[in-house]
Amino acid sequence: MALRKRRLADSVIGFVRRAASVAECRKLGAVDLATRDLRQAVAGAELIVLCTPIAQMLPLANEMLPALEPGAIVTDVGSVKCRVVCDLEELIGQAGGHFVGSHPMAGSEKNGVAAARADLFDDAVCVVTPTPGTDKAAVRQVEQLWKLAGARLLRLTPEAHDILVSRSSHLPHVVAAELANFVLSPEHPKAQALLCANGFRDTTRIASGSPEMWRDIAVANRENLASALGTLVQDLQAFRRVLKHGDSETIAKFFAQAKQRRDKWSRTAQVYSPE
Repeated sequence: MALRKRRLADSVIGFVRRAASVAECRKLGAVDLATRDLRQAVAGAELIVLCTPIAQMLPLANEMLPALEPGAIVTDVGSVKCRVVCDLEELIGQAGGHFVGSHPMAGSEKNGVAAARADLFDDAVCVVTPTPGTDKAAVRQVEQLWKLAGARLLRLTPEAHDILVSRSSHLPHVVAAELANFVLSPEHPKAQALLCANGFRDTTRIASGSPEMWRDIAVANRENLASALGTLVQDLQAFRRVLKHGDSETIAKFFAQAKQRRDKWSRTAQVYSPE
């Protein structure tokens, strides 16, 4: 949608898994052509963007290789980069193409073409994760793609990316999922759900995301996520100890520090530009 709205491509072809999605794509004007034939979608393409759950990317890449145009650039929007880059960079290169990992930090808990927006990437940070062996011209073109789609660019190694998002993206999702599992457990009285208001709704919104996608993310980035979870558990245990002792001064400092850090981030996040 962003490519078509900004007239950045002569033709946008969408590969979908379900017949119903073909009709939905046509109805919403998401692409020029929607097809369930992967090789038809890829044939002649100068740019291919993989937007599937991480575990599907390697099988799809293998399937599309015979139709890959020489010199074609392949990128992705996956939330884990080491696994994807390791799987695809050499494979695509051997077929005559170029793979450049990327991750736009944008989206919501909703999925499917009906939830898509042409302005999704406006002012969002997009991380591009080249390796020493990545074709430099391809990197520049992928960065130009995201810039023209409205995003702000940040270049990181795949390893650095995965460590950072394990804290800022993957850990919050696990926390939101556990809150939903615990608070909305059928073991609690029915009145429990009635007392879940805006704070609970905001905190757990992302728990409504695709279970398939988040399973793949958690598994692919499990070492970094496990480390982040370990630190969180230690911090919660420390808070639990001061809570049990009724240490009001330490409790107040805990909440004050969180407010100060979050407020500062909220202000600077709107003006930060990595370029």
